[in-house]
Amino acid sequence: MTKEIAKPAATEPKDVKMGESSTAAAAKKDVKDPKKKDDDDELSEEDQKLKDELEMLVVRLQESNTSLHKPALESLRTLIRTSTSSMTSVPKPLKFLRPHYYELQAVYEKWPKSENKLFLADIISVLAMSYDDGKRDCLKYRFLGASEPVGSWGHEYVRHLASELIVEYNARAETGDASEATPKDVTPQTPTSDLIKLALEIVPFCLKHNAEADACDLLLELESLHKLPEFVDKDTFGRVCLYIVSMVPYVAPPDDLAILKTARSIYRAQGEWTRSILISLRINDLELVKEDYESCEDPLTKKQLAFICARQQVFFETGDETITEILNNTKLSENFMALARDLDVVEAKTPEDIYKTHLENSRHGSSAANVDSARQNLASTFVNAFVNIGFGSDKLMMNSEDASNSWIYKNKDLGMMSAAASLGAILLWDVEVGLTEIDKFLYSTDDNIKAGALLAIGLVSSGVRHESDPALGLLTEHVNSTTSVHRVAAIVGLGIAYAGSAREEVQELLLPLISDTGLTMELSSLAALALGMVYVGTCNGDIASTILQTLMERDDETLKSSWGRFMGVGLGLLFLGKQDASEATLETLKVIENPLAKLVGVIVDVLSYIGTGNVLKIQSMLHLCNDHLDKEKEDDSFQAFAVLGIALIAMGEEVGAEMALRTFNHLMHYGEPVIRRSVPLALGVLCASNPLVNVLDILSKYSHDHDTDVALNAVFAMGLVGAGTNNARLAQMLRQLAVYYYKNPNVLFVVRVSQGLVHMGKGTVTLNPFHSNKTLLSPVAVSGLITVLTAFTDAKTFIVDKAQAHYLLYFLVPSAYPRFLMTLDENLKNLAVTVRVGQAVDTVGQAGRPKTITGFQTHSTPVLLAYSERAELATEEYISVGTTLEGFVILKKNPEWMEEDSKDAAK
Repeated sequence: MTKEIAKPAATEPKDVKMGESSTAAAAKKDVKDPKKKDDDDELSEEDQKLKDELEMLVVRLQESNTSLHKPALESLRTLIRTSTSSMTSVPKPLKFLRPHYYELQAVYEKWPKSENKLFLADIISVLAMSYDDGKRDCLKYRFLGASEPVGSWGHEYVRHLASELIVEYNARAETGDASEATPKDVTPQTPTSDLIKLALEIVPFCLKHNAEADACDLLLELESLHKLPEFVDKDTFGRVCLYIVSMVPYVAPPDDLAILKTARSIYRAQGEWTRSILISLRINDLELVKEDYESCEDPLTKKQLAFICARQQVFFETGDETITEILNNTKLSENFMALARDLDVVEAKTPEDIYKTHLENSRHGSSAANVDSARQNLASTFVNAFVNIGFGSDKLMMNSEDASNSWIYKNKDLGMMSAAASLGAILLWDVEVGLTEIDKFLYSTDDNIKAGALLAIGLVSSGVRHESDPALGLLTEHVNSTTSVHRVAAIVGLGIAYAGSAREEVQELLLPLISDTGLTMELSSLAALALGMVYVGTCNGDIASTILQTLMERDDETLKSSWGRFMGVGLGLLFLGKQDASEATLETLKVIENPLAKLVGVIVDVLSYIGTGNVLKIQSMLHLCNDHLDKEKEDDSFQAFAVLGIALIAMGEEVGAEMALRTFNHLMHYGEPVIRRSVPLALGVLCASNPLVNVLDILSKYSHDHDTDVALNAVFAMGLVGAGTNNARLAQMLRQLAVYYYKNPNVLFVVRVSQGLVHMGKGTVTLNPFHSNKTLLSPVAVSGLITVLTAFTDAKTFIVDKAQAHYLLYFLVPSAYPRFLMTLDENLKNLAVTVRVGQAVDTVGQAGRPKTITGFQTHSTPVLLAYSERAELATEEYISVGTTLEGFVILKKNPEWMEEDSKDAAK
């Protein structure tokens, strides 16, 4: 009797497929029956009892006596909710009820509207989890049910419901109306309001049960992430924000901006001002940065916010003298020297200390220096400048008692300019002492030395602001000098000194130089580049339109000059990181019929999406690399920037960076010469100051390439990858290359410069533009790197051979910054505490409270941090005001520690 009722004729067998006859299905069922019988035989006594009980309850629901329905439903609910099974199998009540799924649906249709009918809908909704036929019944019956708390059926039910919600939302988005998963009697106000309402019931459950990622994913898919802040509390905000911010590189614009703004509003609601301002800086909106600063009421936290802004070179008026001093980076030099004393690296190094020619185990080693003494002296000038950068003393330039016998005169022509300018790098950040030292060269009768002094003024002011604006005062008069070299030095000096400041005075000075077609392409392009650096990322319309106008007005012959690419860099820097804001400019460039316009278009496109990891842009750059052009008929130099573009867009996003490394391998095999020459440069910028072993091996291989230009760029890239790391393996490789290329003065020059870069700042500085746990990209640092890479896309014209623009190497100076962690007390004085420094671990979406570093060592501050390292406090006596232990961090006494101390004293 029981079995006949349990299997009514209306029931569809689960195995019936579309278009399959019922006879065939029955035959198939008969084949399976013996096996099923075996399964029944294998059931334990307890399971058999549960199965019989469930079948009896299904029978009761089909009986006409309505008084039996409510107790049967109650029993079903209890059995389903209390069932426990292993994580990998379906709960037994759901498994045993599967054959009765269609029966229960039929029962539901038969019952009149009542409380029991709603109750049954809830149970069918749960059963639909294990009977997924693509109809989204779980969601359908949830809407038809009594709407008990969504979490009462357990986590797996919530997860299943969320996945159906997303599918249903997408289906409605495509068709514009509700699909069959939505019951006809459910009438939402908007096509998706009912779905969002249900999602907002699921989100609190997920957040409460450590499933933050599920909650964020659900709201993101339903385009309702802006509702997230109202559900987040002090216990969940950290994990939620970490997760959604880590999504940003994988989301298409404008959703990426929406996610960042959501994270910012959560941080603001929780009073996490240091984290909020990092997001505002990432959005690159000065108004949001000011809003965060002004909303914060704690004076100590305000100082920490100022340190974060100073690292990004963002300045705003505050009216507070201490804060202004921090924003101006006034004490940077003083603190850097304190670090040098602590690490015992104050003593100046000579180029020979770096070259270590006695280790160049070859009979050529000692004679190499005499191959071309002026060229080697020029190399030593740069090495000396980079190694002693910011230390305020050296043994070549400043220790010379007799000016006539000084190092400057061991160089010739523009080499003297670079030598005088090296003072600016050595005295970096120390404006007052620097100007005194540089001043004596301003009165030189030699134009090159005077030009070097002008450039030095710009370099020494890089990254710091001074109330008296010495750079503007001293360089303004030389911008329109009759001596070309003075004009060049003054323009470049202003660009470096005021990078990122958007100073109107600089725009008024340099804008006429761009549009003056009577000037050489060199001067106009450098003026465009300088303004691009000063107004980096501002989308300044006046400068952009002036550069575009110039590209239209200049004759084709002038635009063939290699200097034109710097005009493109200047235009691109205006739109740095602004994504689609550059579209109008790109459309204008397409109209200009000149090969340079295409190159400029690639540069602008790349810089607009720098560091975003945008896959579509990377693909478009690869398409450009795909063209095999006839070099005699067409200009292929744009392909060099397409290759650099792949690295610049992918940098800062680890998956993209790894894929870029593989891409470069293919480009080296199949690319045209112009592409092969750019690949080492792209590798260099992708891993700046981050000497990965596999990248060093690749570059070492390329440094012996049969194409000298590839080898030369690979050698420079080795210097860039190891910049400021003192990497012993890399230093050894470069010493071997110095021997290998002892007869090639061009490559040898670059080998020497790279040796200087590896030991930059005696191993205390970094050129990597990312900071604050790799979340922020410094626009000024990256613009300096791009300029130097641009010079190396045509190294013979700008850097080596008879080139007269080697001063472009000094554009690395704005990118240099100490890679330290310096802890300060509440009075901003150095405070030595113990910290653990180890390899950073990605903790996004991990359960519990995972460790953020691994393989750590304990040090006392100040300490140096490599690109892949992170620090955390090793003492509970202090707590950090900032969330990121990097750069300057203010510490305050831990109140709990002070209580324990007082208790101990009382005992």
